[in-house]
Amino acid sequence: MKKLVVLSGAGMSAESGLKTFRDADGLWEGHDVMEVASIEGWQQNPALVLDFYNQRRRQLLTAQPNIGHQLLADLEQHFDVSIVTQNVDDLHERAGSQKVIHLHGQLLESKSSIDGDLIYPCHQDIELGQTCESGSQLRPNIVWFGEMVPMLEPAAKLVAQADILVIIGTSMQVYPAASLANFAPVDTPIYYIDPKPAINETVQQLTNLVVIAETASQGLASLKEKLLEI
Repeated sequence: MKKLVVLSGAGMSAESGLKTFRDADGLWEGHDVMEVASIEGWQQNPALVLDFYNQRRRQLLTAQPNIGHQLLADLEQHFDVSIVTQNVDDLHERAGSQKVIHLHGQLLESKSSIDGDLIYPCHQDIELGQTCESGSQLRPNIVWFGEMVPMLEPAAKLVAQADILVIIGTSMQVYPAASLANFAPVDTPIYYIDPKPAINETVQQLTNLVVIAETASQGLASLKEKLLEI
């Protein structure tokens, strides 16, 4: 089976009612991104950061996978599909996708604020004073600005093996995730699905690129027919 690698961003989950990473005004749910999604923000106001992610987690637990998620899961009948997502939700998995790498962590997990290897399932709020087995404060298992992206290397290796690369719902502006497409072999066809596709320097450097200016669900529905003809 051909290897199909998908790079998905916030637009993938927008149709499920989850807000994209940042709105046009640079705010995320009314907050400056650096206040709630950086290691500095955590150090300055952990209560605010916990409350922010507690709200995101509650919202996620009421959301459902959309048609786009389901279409990607269905493609596993025809391709060896691997998904590399910037999203911290579990909607790909709930739709049935079997191989998913989360570059920026997972909202339904908590971890020790001292030992990053201590990770726990988390479907409830995290409160100040809640600690891991080593006694340190629990925090969301999210990769914040200012932190390393531990899954970047395995993600790059996947992209380097891709027979087909599909990019969905991302601004191609958040690094290092945006650089992953550059690891694709030069002869690999690349499909970029986004209702407002970014045609920046990163995108312009990609060869064999086809831009589909549609939502994730719409773009994947039309792309599926093309892929099955390859």
